[in-house]
Amino acid sequence: MLNITAETDRINRHLMANGYKLTTQREIILRVLLENDMDHLSAEGVFMLVKRKNSEIGLATVYRTLELLAELHVVEKMNFGDGVARYDLRGEDHEHMHHHLICEKCGSLTEIKEDWLLELEQRIEREYGFIVTDHRLDFTGNYQSCSKGECKRTNKAVS
Repeated sequence: MLNITAETDRINRHLMANGYKLTTQREIILRVLLENDMDHLSAEGVFMLVKRKNSEIGLATVYRTLELLAELHVVEKMNFGDGVARYDLRGEDHEHMHHHLICEKCGSLTEIKEDWLLELEQRIEREYGFIVTDHRLDFTGNYQSCSKGECKRTNKAVS
């Protein structure tokens, strides 16, 4: 379970270290992301949830805040093949972005928190002299249950 207060404090320190303040609007947007960390929300999805907390925050503020958080690597801006930019929180406990399984039939999204690419990164450095600073891997396919007509339709994380 995510400790929202601790994560907010950690991200606030990160913002301050980069010359930014955690304004009231940014904090509300950040809390929405933290409270819905498994949902991979679009900017519009974030905006709809933010409006429930503070109706005075506009869509432009949400977009600017999400772009800032992406620039500072607090969130990762992603597209899972549906043409919609989505935002995924980056955890402090993992050096790299986590990976995803994306079902083409039901749209289900499963997060894989383990870093399966460490050995490959070391090989790339050894063979090419290239030091990987980050990576993200998305697997697209279909769950066996969806092929049988029993769609998963859930989002979950695998550690």
